[in-house]
Amino acid sequence: MPRILHTADWQIGRLHGGFEPDDAVPLAEARFTAVERVAALARDEAVDAVVVAGDVFDAQAVSPRTIRRLFGALSAFPGPWVMIAGNHDAALSDSVWTHAARLGAVPGHVRPVLQPGVVELAGPRLALLCAPLTQRHTHDDLTAWFDSAATPQGWSRVGLAHGAVQGLLAEDIDSPNPIAADRAERAALDYLALGDWHGARRIDARTWYSGTPEPDRFRDNGPGQVLLVAWERPGDVPDVQPRLVGQYRWQRRSAQLQVPSDLDALVGSLAGAAATDVLELDVAGTLDLAGHARLREALGRAEARARCLRADLAGLRLSPTAGELAALRADGYVGELVAELHAESSAPDAAQAQRAQDALAILADLLAARAGGTAA
Repeated sequence: MPRILHTADWQIGRLHGGFEPDDAVPLAEARFTAVERVAALARDEAVDAVVVAGDVFDAQAVSPRTIRRLFGALSAFPGPWVMIAGNHDAALSDSVWTHAARLGAVPGHVRPVLQPGVVELAGPRLALLCAPLTQRHTHDDLTAWFDSAATPQGWSRVGLAHGAVQGLLAEDIDSPNPIAADRAERAALDYLALGDWHGARRIDARTWYSGTPEPDRFRDNGPGQVLLVAWERPGDVPDVQPRLVGQYRWQRRSAQLQVPSDLDALVGSLAGAAATDVLELDVAGTLDLAGHARLREALGRAEARARCLRADLAGLRLSPTAGELAALRADGYVGELVAELHAESSAPDAAQAQRAQDALAILADLLAARAGGTAA
């Protein structure tokens, strides 16, 4: 019974430039950890091969150390690794793959496939039909030759490709590299292992995207997984089992604060933040000074627990109650400043309003501290 582990889109070398260095470095490191987990899973499941459907590397210009670390991360599984080039690491005449070869970094049990062809694995009687990308973008279906590809009689046929299934992945695809939706049927494939879509996705019973093994985007599409694929004999429909290997959970949340219970719900949600969370939070609505202080405290605690928390409060309006303004006991120049900031906090210009709200919150804290009480 052939058994393979299907993975793709490792994006090794990704820099996560939208994050602060304290977060970007661990997120990049997690990609190596994910590969180590893939190797350990392949060993534990005693698969016949690991197939990697492109974008092993995020770019052509990665450091020698990164290349060596990547191939070192494969050591737990000594069986065959078959990798194709994707759109991020296309098999150009001078590429990350030729760099790896010059370094002597590729172990003997790892087979980078840089030209279209069939890789035969005699033990499990597997014929891997490989369609690597030799340039970043192509408008031709590079899997078309699968239909007429000759493979040994009685062997299983597995396709390996990187691109967008036509008619199904039109939104936010990485590249236009097209793949016919019925390629597995046309080419009599037992399984078609695809890369490029960063979430695990079933196209049909024999065609799957594995997604990236470590999440890298704020999209709930099943990232952080690999696929364990097995079938009894050629022609059987494969059994596909997703296995979780990712470390971090990327989540995008939004909150509209209009009534006190809205803030209660948001604070409760933030209390559940964990070290494996990468959170992006958009908050809009209206808060008084007490609510704003409570939100800031909750954000600070969540930020200390989560791997990363990015909060956008541009849509939040600070609206102190009359009692809160009176409690500040601000008179003279300070009173005028409080009134001015209060007025500017409703300015049409979002940046100006945000600055005024931040300044008013800081001033309220200072006045409350001076009075030995709170602004609430």
